[in-house]
Amino acid sequence: MKPFLILQLRPETEASDDEYQAMLDKGGLAASDTVRIRLDQETIPTDLNLADHAGVIVGGGPGCVSDPAATKPALEQRIEDEIFALMPQITENDMPYLGCCYGIGILAHHLKGNVSKQQYGEEVGAVECTMTDAGSTDPLLKGLPDTFMAFVGHKEAVQELPPGCSHLLASAPCPFQMIRYKDNVYATQFHPEADGAVFEARINIYKDRGYFPPDSAQQLIDRCHQQDVRFPGQILKNFVDRYR
Repeated sequence: MKPFLILQLRPETEASDDEYQAMLDKGGLAASDTVRIRLDQETIPTDLNLADHAGVIVGGGPGCVSDPAATKPALEQRIEDEIFALMPQITENDMPYLGCCYGIGILAHHLKGNVSKQQYGEEVGAVECTMTDAGSTDPLLKGLPDTFMAFVGHKEAVQELPPGCSHLLASAPCPFQMIRYKDNVYATQFHPEADGAVFEARINIYKDRGYFPPDSAQQLIDRCHQQDVRFPGQILKNFVDRYR
């Protein structure tokens, strides 16, 4: 089996390691089934051949693609530049791609879509996602109910469906929860790898990053553990099973 390329953008080791393990667990992967690149610590090799990989999975992170370049830390800008450099090959060749949270902003921005903080940002917690007609027949959503809960927490969002994309999942506060470009390029606004324990760790790590008042952290953690989020992880499993 070709390995899956997992690109991570989180500069916090605890958050990055926890995200990677969650991706392995939900996707049914062993570490040996993946090539992991932490972009905060290393650059993408110049001789990287995407054809040597079964697919590309991009994780989340605290940055926003819509922030002006002049305000971005140098590390964040370099990480974005490296991923954007891969996107033409991914989209032109319709290569298997699953962008999670930050990854939907990357895909939509690359496709000249409108990604901004104008509206559709969501507070940390769980939202109800609903399948569209296109979503009901998509292979990555096979076996999922028409509505299910998923964890979110983002300041920016896709404002309108990017050119050439299919709309697969929606929610009341953020209409574009999952999209597909061509046949194999996917992205979610929510975190398909996240469960209550994963979000507890992230709430503690990011409580001073402007997502919520720091003194509400424990309340958010308690709410997250009360949510039924069994189904989003199946999307990662379906992605792996389809392309492994």
